[in-house]
Amino acid sequence: MNGYDLVDEVFLDASPDVVWNALIAELCGAARWWVPHNTFEPGAVPPDQVGGETRVTVHTKGVDKGGPKLRFTSRTRRVEPGRRLLVDYVEGVFRGSAEFTLEPLDDGRRTRLAMRFLARPHGWARLLDRVVDLGGQHSKTIREAFANLGALVGGALVGGGAR
Repeated sequence: MNGYDLVDEVFLDASPDVVWNALIAELCGAARWWVPHNTFEPGAVPPDQVGGETRVTVHTKGVDKGGPKLRFTSRTRRVEPGRRLLVDYVEGVFRGSAEFTLEPLDDGRRTRLAMRFLARPHGWARLLDRVVDLGGQHSKTIREAFANLGALVGGALVGGGAR
């Protein structure tokens, strides 16, 4: 496979500010809703600032369950607080970008959160991608994480996948 262009989304019963704060907290290592699949470790500059770096570990069988770990680093390229976060994958098993967009709904009482994953596997992940549908696994784990986020903030309707 040459790469992925995936969009996953969730409709959350929470304001964009609440969703934004939960997203940034998770990328700063809170481990409240993306676990057991992904964990995040922020660098010296936080992910909600341009130039911020976050080390991401994808735990293919879950945290502390063994199995391959996919590691990569994202660097924040653009921030519109409460609305948009654009990161580039600059090191590790993926190259490309991810974009999180938040759209207020119902006069700001609900939020549509979408993640676009526009990337390609790099290094040994290119070989792994030949035997495992990494793109499909990505969307599956994003949808699970979004459902967990919905439980955290008050409810969710999750959807998405390949473009």
